Amino acid sequence: MSRIGRLPITLPAGVEVKLEGREVSVKGPKGELSRTLAEGITVANEDGTITVSRPNDERESRSLHGLTRTLINNMVIGVTEGYSKKLEIVGTGYRVLPKGDDLEFALGYSHPVPVKAPAGITFQVDGATKLSVIGIDKQQVGEVAANIRKLRKPDPYKGKGVRYEGEQIRRKAGKAGK
Repeated sequence: MSRIGRLPITLPAGVEVKLEGREVSVKGPKGELSRTLAEGITVANEDGTITVSRPNDERESRSLHGLTRTLINNMVIGVTEGYSKKLEIVGTGYRVLPKGDDLEFALGYSHPVPVKAPAGITFQVDGATKLSVIGIDKQQVGEVAANIRKLRKPDPYKGKGVRYEGEQIRRKAGKAGK
């Protein structure tokens, strides 16, 4: 049995879970999320706890068992607390400016780089070099943060670029460092 898949999910106060066929929707104080479950995986809601079970011990069912439980748990955490990813910008002249709900980056290119906020995502700018991506969907928050990081990845020689907060960049020596 999957160690993660067999753990029950306890629902905090104010969170509702609806199960309609293979569709699971979670509603909480911060919003509502829904997801379609994989074929064969069953979800039961009993007295404020959710249990996930699988039909057999085949390889595919075992792999989907823990995944489904984790995805539902992430939805519950998202509608209660939300998720955020913090990014920092390192480099002379590199900065971020809020433009309404969107962002505008100066990353050493000849032009400013605009980034639009997708639905369900908000940006919070702390100073000119720190920003947070905030939302209720863990996957969407991570994807938006990764796309912002892709605009100017950290350089291994000088360390300039957009990085996650606390990310360690492996530095290379360069020409003179033999």
